[in-house]
Amino acid sequence: MTEPMQANDRISIDMNADGVAQVRMTRGDKMNALDPEMFERIIEAGSALHKMEGLRAVVLSGEGRAFCAGLDTASFSRTPSPDEPELTERTYGNSNKFQQVAMLWRKLPVPVIAAVHGVCFGGGLQIASGADIRVVHPETRMAIMELKWGLVPDMGGYALWRGLVRDDVLRELIYTNREFSGADAQGLGLATHVDSEPHARATMIASEIANRNPHAIRAAKRLQAGMLERGTDAILLEESIEQHAIMRTRNQVEAVMAGMQKRAPKFEDV
Repeated sequence: MTEPMQANDRISIDMNADGVAQVRMTRGDKMNALDPEMFERIIEAGSALHKMEGLRAVVLSGEGRAFCAGLDTASFSRTPSPDEPELTERTYGNSNKFQQVAMLWRKLPVPVIAAVHGVCFGGGLQIASGADIRVVHPETRMAIMELKWGLVPDMGGYALWRGLVRDDVLRELIYTNREFSGADAQGLGLATHVDSEPHARATMIASEIANRNPHAIRAAKRLQAGMLERGTDAILLEESIEQHAIMRTRNQVEAVMAGMQKRAPKFEDV
């Protein structure tokens, strides 16, 4: 186990020898609500993960009673700094700061599995939606909460929910901000698995992913990222490009040999 990376009282990162990073929101006393410092620390964690050698998968969770309760209501009364960028400014590639805390999980080159429990409202749900896979406790309280405060979802939700939630169902969830349970989330498209031990299940999935060819896993995530935007011709070409780059490489051959010899593979890290 590597030494934990602790960013004050907001985020911790702890990567094991298999390349699975446990990323935890650690503002448990405030249900991991999103205040200005929380936004900054999540983005810093994303930058740190991009630089981590040997990273193969991420488990994202929250300490305490909640995954993330959404925006800290104290932020409603905050006066923006005069030099704070406008929401319309793209300060992180295609995103502003608030969108980046959810989008960065999709931008990571490795799969991210969110373990969701307790409360997952508003911005918290958009952060969870940035993960590749969501494992949700059946009693989790969930809602697309923004309309309650007279706002629209603006942390990447509209981009992230494409392909997850049926259009009319998504409209109803947004317009009414009705609360639903983790048990309901799978049928709605917002949970991959419902499990009474979401963190253990998420870690198990991450460990399984970490035991696959890391070059192929990253290529698969790149293909997934463009699937909804690209036309058929472009997708077919990208598949061929990615496969051509992987075939007969050391890691691809090792995957075959390990499977045939019924042993654990020994991959070179990306």
